[in-house]
Amino acid sequence: MSKTKGLNVGIVGYGFMGRTHSNAWLQAPRYFNLAYRPVLKAVSARNVDRVRAFAENWGYQSVESDWRALIARSDIDLIDIASPNDTHAEIAIAAALAGKMVMCEKPLGRTAEEARAMVDAVESAHVPNMVWYNYRRVPAVVLLKKLLDEDRFGRIFHYRSQFLQDWTISEDLPQGGEGLWRLDSSVAGSGVTGDLLAHNIDMALWLNGPITEVSAMTETFVKERKHNLTGEVEPVKIDDASAFLCRFANGSMALFEATRYARGHKALFTLEINGERASAAWDLHDLHRLQYFDYRDEGQLRGWKDIHITDGGHPYMKNWWVPGLQIGYEHTFIHQVADFVLALDGGPTAAPTFRDGLATELVTDAVLHSAKSKKWESIPTA
Repeated sequence: MSKTKGLNVGIVGYGFMGRTHSNAWLQAPRYFNLAYRPVLKAVSARNVDRVRAFAENWGYQSVESDWRALIARSDIDLIDIASPNDTHAEIAIAAALAGKMVMCEKPLGRTAEEARAMVDAVESAHVPNMVWYNYRRVPAVVLLKKLLDEDRFGRIFHYRSQFLQDWTISEDLPQGGEGLWRLDSSVAGSGVTGDLLAHNIDMALWLNGPITEVSAMTETFVKERKHNLTGEVEPVKIDDASAFLCRFANGSMALFEATRYARGHKALFTLEINGERASAAWDLHDLHRLQYFDYRDEGQLRGWKDIHITDGGHPYMKNWWVPGLQIGYEHTFIHQVADFVLALDGGPTAAPTFRDGLATELVTDAVLHSAKSKKWESIPTA
């Protein structure tokens, strides 16, 4: 692949994630100095009319109605998987066997077993790979990671994180089919554990290191829903709410919670970390701010700082606007594309890789197993 021909991207899926990924591929070279220029070569989805409209809107050069045809094309360098969870493993493994680079929407697979097969495929093929855990690219969170790496916190005692939504409370909401496949366990794999808590867990593993054991509980509040595809009322097999205690390898304790039944919350993703010398907290609803407390500050001035992450010296921000003007959700995907492409030109390997994604899946699997066994579950090595 020469630097003059660009990086030819073929994307699978045209839903919400297809839009966020497409925008990221388009915008990254406009704001970051990238050696390879992403080219929106083709998009694949089953509904031909809709995929053509999507391609026209986003500037894709061509369309395919079968992802296998997309992978078989010699003019595609990278396969970007933005389709439902039950398609991830098959597409990623086929793409790796064809020698394509692969980026995959989270969670990597429906289970750790699926994720491990995907890891084996990309590592055997030696193809660059990445999972779209975009919240790692929030500048405030990257700053928090930097402060942790500089050992400003000392020994870590506590980590806690939540992801709260309310969109499935109505008992009349059906399950399955386009738009509601996240309520169908055969497609999604699990409910909030694999969908929401996967974000919290990936972030925690990145910031605070490996989790060693978990003790969990889950609940499905609405036991039956009409299925959009069969028209029948069927059991709901996904978890509506999930909470767990855990221990990290560094000795710290943690609390995690996710639900789609927290009335009034649409996407409340929070984290807090407490160490012997400092604490920090972050909230997705105010994603450009980091709350930081340093016990070493002078006594009469000691207190929580509200750091507005907009200065050119903050992570990623020199590529955007002047200090005081902030960025948002879509920029995290742009940052992820930029980091991936920079890695192709000799930069650091862009994480999270598929193996990092597997580490998250091993935790989510253990959470679901613990909720059934009502026992502590140990986390295997990725």
